[in-house]
Amino acid sequence: MARKVILFITQTLDGYIANSDGKIDFLWNDKFSTGSVVDREYEKLSKQVNTVIMGRHTYNQIVNGMSPNDYPYAGYENYVMTTHPLPDEDNIHFVNGEVAKLVNDLKAKSSKGDIWIIGGSNVIAPLVNADLIDIYHIGIVPIILGKGIPLFSDRVVPKELSLESVKKVNEIVYVEYSR
Repeated sequence: MARKVILFITQTLDGYIANSDGKIDFLWNDKFSTGSVVDREYEKLSKQVNTVIMGRHTYNQIVNGMSPNDYPYAGYENYVMTTHPLPDEDNIHFVNGEVAKLVNDLKAKSSKGDIWIIGGSNVIAPLVNADLIDIYHIGIVPIILGKGIPLFSDRVVPKELSLESVKKVNEIVYVEYSR
């Protein structure tokens, strides 16, 4: 069975993955996830993937802001797309190149795990345009920013998807589409 490419990401109700300054801390508000239902969406994903791909800005947000002392994706093979590569460290590879080529190369390798696209829009747009994302799993939090960094930039070509599921978990709505 071929490896799937999964975009698993959270956005605001009006479609932003970060505010105008690139900050994402508002997405992890405890009142969204606190409630009568245990949110297992991340847990389910983490069991099915073994590779993560993200952009350099997303990587910097994680290691400098969200989780500076405990890299949350240490158990995965990591690829960070950047125009200013650093030396690879353990399972983190800094890649200067086309993300679509990287994904095609990774899909061609034999592996039992799927590929998780974390973000941001410079990574997502080329993959959407190359029709390489198999599953769009998007969490929507009840915030309207009015402006910020959109999940899908104006560089994305129109694409029709099929709705697979909609799920409400406390204050977060998860929608899943497939190509």
